[in-house]
Amino acid sequence: MNAAWKWLTAIVAAHLLISFAHGAAHDGAHVPLSTAANLFVFIVILGGPLAGLAVSWWNRRLGGGIILLTMAGSLVFGVVNHFLLESPDHVAHVDADWRVLFGSTAVLLAVTELLGVGLAMRVIRNGVRS
Repeated sequence: MNAAWKWLTAIVAAHLLISFAHGAAHDGAHVPLSTAANLFVFIVILGGPLAGLAVSWWNRRLGGGIILLTMAGSLVFGVVNHFLLESPDHVAHVDADWRVLFGSTAVLLAVTELLGVGLAMRVIRNGVRS
């Protein structure tokens, strides 16, 4: 396997773990999500990158494309909801007891999503399994 693929796999795993910690902060701080937002979280943010890894065993470019799209969608969703929109999901509006975990995991999610997008582009460019 090439280095970009190994790093992308690690980033997807890290993103999943950080997502669980962020979800715990959501629950602890009582920050609700709409049904549509919950569907997006489970399908795109949690499931999408894992599906992309699975598909990559058969088709590296297609799997990388799935990871690229889902990580990019996750990045936009997170940045808008955690940092731009004034809502209970904004990092500055979360209960003070949960703000550090909520805010730090929101930032770590954005970092892993940005890295995931870049590495997925590299995997797509490299193409075939090696």
